[in-house]
Amino acid sequence: MARKRFGQHFLHERGVIDRIVSMLAPAADDALVEIGPGQGALTEPLLERVDRLSVIEIDRDLIAELESRAARDSRLEVIAGDALRIDYAALAERRGPLRLVGNLPYNISSPLLFALLGSAAPIIDMHFMLQKEVVDRMTAEPGSRDYGRLTVSVAARAHAQALFDVAPGAFNPPPKVMSSVVRVTPRAPDFEIHDGQLFDQLVTAAFSQRRKTLRNALGRFLDAQAIEACNIDPMLRPERLAAADFARLANRASKEKRAGSTD
Repeated sequence: MARKRFGQHFLHERGVIDRIVSMLAPAADDALVEIGPGQGALTEPLLERVDRLSVIEIDRDLIAELESRAARDSRLEVIAGDALRIDYAALAERRGPLRLVGNLPYNISSPLLFALLGSAAPIIDMHFMLQKEVVDRMTAEPGSRDYGRLTVSVAARAHAQALFDVAPGAFNPPPKVMSSVVRVTPRAPDFEIHDGQLFDQLVTAAFSQRRKTLRNALGRFLDAQAIEACNIDPMLRPERLAAADFARLANRASKEKRAGSTD
């Protein structure tokens, strides 16, 4: 039975499972890690494709079932714990650069995504089932309704590609929203970020009140003249800017901050 406190919605539709495995296209020697295997609907077809599969599960009842399965199949490794607290760097040290896959509980999807993108672990890619609304925001274009802090923050750390949507009926119990499968490939951006923490703070401030212009939203970081010096109109709203534009603004703010500290 799915537990509400874990945000569980177990995937059961075979066509969706086969499509995820096909798009993941695992090689036999991949260091594949499934987050939230649940009742094992995705686990079984993954085990058919790889020499070894690590699964991370927090639900004690499900852990018992998975460990029973692992006792019969040495290719399956069960890691009991909270996916937000797992040491992925240590796991990669043991298994090699990681490929991650999973039907993530909606209540931990964004925190886990950023924890993984900020991890020191070498991660090749991630294929996750998420709430469609979250995937739409991750992959939005500047100027669109869904474009915002999540879009820019992900773009500074990875390439995100929406693969396909999944209707509620593919799960038990069915969620009240549509889901989507997304491929996230960690990578350095094609623009410079001099101070990652300042970049995140500036992006958060810019989108905290979307109707404000950059001049008003970023007042504690840059004045209008400094924004113009970055070849950006201070009267624009933040959703009009690409991630690289925010990087230029953050780099300018970092430069002014350093100059101010030496006065």
